[in-house]
Order: sequence, then structure tokens, then C-alpha cells
Amino acid sequence: MKTDAVEFLQLQSDMRQLQGRLERLERELQELSAQWPEHRAAIVIFSGDLDKVLAGFIIATGAAAAGLATTMFFTFWGLCVLKKPRALQGSEKDIKEKILALVTPAGSTSLGVSRMNFMGIGAKILRSVLRDKGIASLEELMETARDLGVKFIACEMSMEAMGLTKEDLIDGLEYGVVGTYMADASRSKVTLFI
Repeated sequence: MKTDAVEFLQLQSDMRQLQGRLERLERELQELSAQWPEHRAAIVIFSGDLDKVLAGFIIATGAAAAGLATTMFFTFWGLCVLKKPRALQGSEKDIKEKILALVTPAGSTSLGVSRMNFMGIGAKILRSVLRDKGIASLEELMETARDLGVKFIACEMSMEAMGLTKEDLIDGLEYGVVGTYMADASRSKVTLFI
């Protein structure tokens, strides 16, 4: 009987040690899991070229359809995608901002392609090929992205540099700075720069 009591006490001691190890492992796992990326995608749209922006939206809608919380951060030339057609025509704009409005695309329908644009003909041909093959247009992809919950964030610093105001851009946007993107990207499994 004495051996049974000693074995029982030893078993209790072993159980306490195992319980302590299990609790430590659970804490360590919880600390490690806080560092793992979340099921997210963060995409920077820097380009204002139709073909590159199309690729960005195809990836964004694919990521969102796959269940990733997806954010698109539009900066510099990428802001042209979000412009309303009559942006930057107000009299409150200075001469540089008005010139910038004249030389940059006036919204998604005015984007050129990155190669062989030929004064806009390349973009028209690309859009025609997409339509003929039943592939979604940029504007359809933008709508699909919104329907899938993709967040569009306009870079406030780039807006200021390019003379854009919130009134110059399409509705339904969020606004942020590079820190907004970095906070999102640091938690994301997928980050892209287009």
C-alpha cells in the first residue's frame, strides 16, 4: 500500500508538471499566433496604366472571392483610377493643378496602356478584346470588388501632391496615409505593389 501511495504522489507531481508545461506552451503559441499574418491581402495601386490596374483588380477580386479581407491603397498615378471625369476643373485649383488635370487620365475610362498606347488606340483595342472575349472591363471589376467588400483607400498625401480633393474622387472611398497601408500590409499574407 505504501508503494501505491508513493506512486500516486509521483503521478500527481508528474501531472502538475505536465499541466504547467501545457500552460506555458499554450501561452507561447498564443504569442506566436499574434505575429502570424492574418487572412488578408494589401495591394498598392501606384500605376495609372489600364493593363496594370486591370491586373490589380483581377488579383483583388480573386483574393476577396477566396475569402481574404482585401484592401487596395491608391497612390500617385493610381489615383487617376478613382477620379471623377470632371476632376480638377474647378476655379479654386492653381495653374499647376489644372495642368496636371490636363495631362493625367480623367478617370478609369481614360486610362492608357503601359505599352503601345499609340495615343489611346492601344487602350481601345485592349478594351475591345476584353469585351469580345467576355472578360470583365475595369469598371465591372471595380464594381465586383466593391460587392466583394474590397476596401479602396486613397492616399491623402498623394491627393495633396496632385491637387485632388475628396470631391474630385468617386464616392465610397476611405482615406489614409502610408501608415494606414503599412498597418494593413504588416498583418497581411499577401502584399503587392502594382
